[in-house]
Amino acid sequence: MKTLQLTTALGVLLFAASSMQAQVSVNVNIGTPPVWGPAVSANVDYYFLPDIDVYYDIRQTQYVYLNQGRWIRSRNLPVVYKNYDLRRGRTVVINDYHGRTPYIYHDKHMSKYHKDYGKRKNYYAYNDHHDHHDHHDNHRDYDKKGKGHDKHKH
Repeated sequence: MKTLQLTTALGVLLFAASSMQAQVSVNVNIGTPPVWGPAVSANVDYYFLPDIDVYYDIRQTQYVYLNQGRWIRSRNLPVVYKNYDLRRGRTVVINDYHGRTPYIYHDKHMSKYHKDYGKRKNYYAYNDHHDHHDHHDNHRDYDKKGKGHDKHKH
């Protein structure tokens, strides 16, 4: 009798262990970033694609975009963007929102990552302080080509 109970308990334990393993492998595949997206931590739910004004829900594997005044979810990009290259486009990781409606911050995202953001290859600090002192930075050779600093006037 004890052998039967021991065998039954061992069978239940093995079944439970195999069920847990199956559960783990299923959960690992859900919410995996797409091949075109950057690697992200598990707590990131959305990408924003500012070039085409579309969100991507990583967990649901759906695009979220505005269509005729309504935000919709779809497994596919809008037809107008069918030739858009997701691998070459800009992808912004949205790590400060975890709900179902990332577009409630759409104005914030568009102003921060609008279509022209980041298009230049080279970035230079821009100083808008119009200080009128001589920098003595010896850019005279550079100025000969019509580029660089203008001569400082006092």
